[in-house]
Amino acid sequence: MIEMLKRKLTGAKPETILPQGSVDSQLHIYLPEFEGQEDGPALPPDPPDISDYLSVCDWLGVDNFIVTVANAYQRNNDCLLEVLRRVGTRAAGVAAISEDMSDAQITQLRDNGIVGARIMDLPGGAYGLKYLEGVDTRCHCFDLAMAVQFDGSNICHHEKRLLNIKSRYVIDHHGKFFCGVKPDSAQIDTLKRLIDKGNCWFKFAGCYESSHSGGPDYRDIGAVARVIATHAPERIIWGTNFPHNMAARSEDYPCDASLLDLAASWVPEKFHDLFFCKNSRELFSLNLQP
Repeated sequence: MIEMLKRKLTGAKPETILPQGSVDSQLHIYLPEFEGQEDGPALPPDPPDISDYLSVCDWLGVDNFIVTVANAYQRNNDCLLEVLRRVGTRAAGVAAISEDMSDAQITQLRDNGIVGARIMDLPGGAYGLKYLEGVDTRCHCFDLAMAVQFDGSNICHHEKRLLNIKSRYVIDHHGKFFCGVKPDSAQIDTLKRLIDKGNCWFKFAGCYESSHSGGPDYRDIGAVARVIATHAPERIIWGTNFPHNMAARSEDYPCDASLLDLAASWVPEKFHDLFFCKNSRELFSLNLQP
């Protein structure tokens, strides 16, 4: 018999006190009435729903959040839109948006809480980097941001394309430098140049997904995170990465309070209001109510 994955949804409070209006900028929520799409990865076992995630919000002290369409749903935004409808003004969404969507379709998405489009150039992604310029054009026209995820090992190769992005965008998941990088690596020099252009942000979420040193401190990810936090504190944002889909066993499921405190330790406390609140609101043009 396969053991059901037990997710940690509450526990001892984190030491970090989130500022008023805090934003969790990275998570997925699943609803039982929505099936996964044929070309996508399988739904997570016993997929967590809205109530599960709201328990995490209560635990950590999260006020607002940005739900990203899950890869399991591919180019279908129906579950995401239903989540936003049920949650109301506390949440916004990052959707699957194509370059050939009509103005009316994108306007409808915006009117229903969508603030960004997802580019995901890793296995399971619905729109990879080959769609970057087309999606950017549509996002720029409608003042939407983009969440861009790829293997950061190749960021130098993609630099010219990324510099030409017109929209506001965030490089997801600590850059996912699967090759392993250090603060003085060429990839980090490229990242700094992208950030310095003024429309690029960097997301601290899912540190365990690309770390070579491993937990609980994820020293390699932390070394780069500290450098970027010092270089451009106005361009870093935070997310839980709930529900941690890489965890296959209950004993491997991370503690969100510990991950929150770890991310906070990489950013000087004087910048916590930017990191946990204001930067996400600027990137996604948020006007949410707790």
